[in-house]
Amino acid sequence: MTEPYPRDLVGYGEHPPHPQWPGGARVAVNFVMNYEEGSEYSFPDGDGRSETSTAEAPQSPVPDGQRDLAGEGMFEYGSRVGFWRIMRIFAKRNLPMTVFACALALERHPPAAAAIRAAGHDICCHGWRWIEHYKLAKEQEREHIRLAIDSLQKTMGSRPLGWYCRYGPSVHTRTLVVEEGGFLYDSDCYNDELPYWVLQDGKPHLVVPYSLVTNDSKFGRGIFSTADDYFTFLKDQFDMLYEEGETQPRMMSCGLHMRFIGHPARAIGLARFLDYIQGHDKVWITRRIEIAEHWRRTFPYQPGMEQIAKVGP
Repeated sequence: MTEPYPRDLVGYGEHPPHPQWPGGARVAVNFVMNYEEGSEYSFPDGDGRSETSTAEAPQSPVPDGQRDLAGEGMFEYGSRVGFWRIMRIFAKRNLPMTVFACALALERHPPAAAAIRAAGHDICCHGWRWIEHYKLAKEQEREHIRLAIDSLQKTMGSRPLGWYCRYGPSVHTRTLVVEEGGFLYDSDCYNDELPYWVLQDGKPHLVVPYSLVTNDSKFGRGIFSTADDYFTFLKDQFDMLYEEGETQPRMMSCGLHMRFIGHPARAIGLARFLDYIQGHDKVWITRRIEIAEHWRRTFPYQPGMEQIAKVGP
């Protein structure tokens, strides 16, 4: 082999760094509300199809090429009702979260944007629209990133400092994110439980991994059926991490979708989990930007720390 293998299958290995979370926390828990409703594929946005892949009826009976009003309504529930329920649950407990914000979706709901600002939740850019970036040409993707930043700057009053695509990035995404220059981290990876540095096009860049494991999207795939399913699964994940965290603390990312967990029979499982982990004294429930900033302070990049030499063609 003449070319270096473009993947890192080893990572931190057997002895990862002790993250030194604030307060001696055993686990850093970050809740992420994915704000996507209003930016998904739709006829009003000229896509020629209605997005139903992550709604209550993922296999739409509406023929291809026709507008699925029922599917649209399932998404609208998220922004009309689910959003406010999730916000109330976190406000009642005075807990922070991160919003993975599709810029166009938030632009279309000024009251939600204002509520997020007032609550102090941080924004991680989830793209201009909720579409697959790996389907975009490089110049298209560059333009989508620009549109997203400009939109969130106007809607939220400040630019986003984190980045995360729908599902996964293209081979150009990280190059474009680093090229843009204003992002402190991206979360376009699922391969670890601690942040790590990469060297992208010769520039150090921080990755704060995300997770689809402790993610409420499993309701849409039939893996979670009840609030008890959800609560038990997240509790087991947390309990294992908390036990290991006595000597090796980690982070736990919990993805939330307004059109899923925002329904009462599911939201009660989220409320139970929040109450459960708040009963532990060595847990840091925090925003994603604070994890990134903590890592940058505690483990500033030094040559040789990078785990992946390059992502891209």
